[in-house]
Amino acid sequence: MSDAMVVVLAILVFVVVTIAKGVRIVPQGEEWIVERLGKYNGTLRPGLNIIIPYLDRVAYKLVTKDIILDVQEQEVITRDNAVILTNAIAFVKVTDPVKAVYGVVDFSEAIRNLIMTTLRSIIGEMELDEALSNRDKIKARLRESIADEAVDWGLTVKSVEIQDIRPSESMQKAMEQQASAERERKAVVTRAEGAKQAAILEAEARLEASKRDANAQVMLAEASAEAIRRVTAAVGTETAPMMFLLGEKYIASMERLGSHDNAKVVVLPADLQEAVRGLVGSIARR
Repeated sequence: MSDAMVVVLAILVFVVVTIAKGVRIVPQGEEWIVERLGKYNGTLRPGLNIIIPYLDRVAYKLVTKDIILDVQEQEVITRDNAVILTNAIAFVKVTDPVKAVYGVVDFSEAIRNLIMTTLRSIIGEMELDEALSNRDKIKARLRESIADEAVDWGLTVKSVEIQDIRPSESMQKAMEQQASAERERKAVVTRAEGAKQAAILEAEARLEASKRDANAQVMLAEASAEAIRRVTAAVGTETAPMMFLLGEKYIASMERLGSHDNAKVVVLPADLQEAVRGLVGSIARR
């Protein structure tokens, strides 16, 4: 091969390489940062672009589609010193490639760390129950807190979602023990209230029974007194009717005693008639 052919071949190779270095086709959904001699020169948009070979170079290739950033799980301490585990996921979009490249070393890592620290700060101001039941509130405050920083880095935070928020294993055990103790306390209180009500009802029943017994005794006494007055008014000073009534009572009593198998001993006054006269006389004087 002659020297002329070598030179022509070298020139052709140089031309092909130069064209290859000068022509850039950027795919849809990406933007490329071009530096000239180490300094930012321009941004290549999707489609066919021409740069100056050997002077310009594509320094960064950025995705302008929504980027999904997974924020790792971390332990967070609430205001009442409870330990909970939480993680999140963020959806961001590069809106200013220049700021995203030159404003921060690694915007993805920066957003992750910003979300983690902000999440710890927000949950640290809440109590355990509030943190576990207010995901939407945490999400809204989180997005609002990181929005300004993200703009400085050429990013737009489209959404931040709390994937999971739960007590740690040790905290779950403590909560279970607390719940069990609370249930036992309520059971003891319920049993005590039941025993108290039962004692009150029993005492009220005894009081009511005593009142009824007293009333019954009073009524019996009044009935007996009335019966005695009527008998006294009926017989007057005559002893014959009284003797007749006592005889009837005596005969009835003897019949009842005789109807039992056990032996009975009945003691009567020696002078039954005189005893009755004395009884009738005392009643009449009353």
